[in-house]
Amino acid sequence: MGDDARRPFPRGPLLGATALLAFVLLAVGVSRGVGTVPTGTPPDAAVSTAVALRDLRFVDQPDGTVAVVDAADRSVVEVIASGQENFVRGTLRGFARERRRQDIGAEPPFRLTRWADGRLSLDDPQTGRHVELSAFGPTNAESFGRLLQRRDGTK
Repeated sequence: MGDDARRPFPRGPLLGATALLAFVLLAVGVSRGVGTVPTGTPPDAAVSTAVALRDLRFVDQPDGTVAVVDAADRSVVEVIASGQENFVRGTLRGFARERRRQDIGAEPPFRLTRWADGRLSLDDPQTGRHVELSAFGPTNAESFGRLLQRRDGTK
C-alpha cells in the first residue's frame, strides 16, 4: 500500500460540498414558502373580477359518459363521451380523489369561473381546492370554458 491510501480526503472540497448542500436545502425550503396562495384563493383575487361563473356537477353515467349538469337548473350542459376530453376527465379525477379523501360525496357542485383578465379556474368549495385551468394552455382551458357558454345542452 502506498502513501496515497492513507491520506485523508482534503478538507477544503469536503467543506465546500457540505456548504453547497446546506445552501441548496435552505433555498428549497425558503422557496416553498414564498409566493404561495392559500388554497381556494385565486391569484390576484383582490384585483381580478369574475365575469362569468357557473356551478356544475359532473355525473358519471353507466355507459362511461360524463353528464355535465348545471347545478342551478339541473339542465344537462354537455355529455362527454367515453375517451373524449381527457384534460377535463383528468382534472376531475384529482378533485374527486380529494373529495374521497375528505369523505365528501359527488353531490355538491364545483364552481367554474372566468376572470376579467381572461383566466379560467375551477374550484371545489367543499374542499377548498383551486386549479388555474389557464395554466394548462388555452386549448385545455377552453375545454372547460365552453361549459360557461352553453345553456341548453346544444353546441
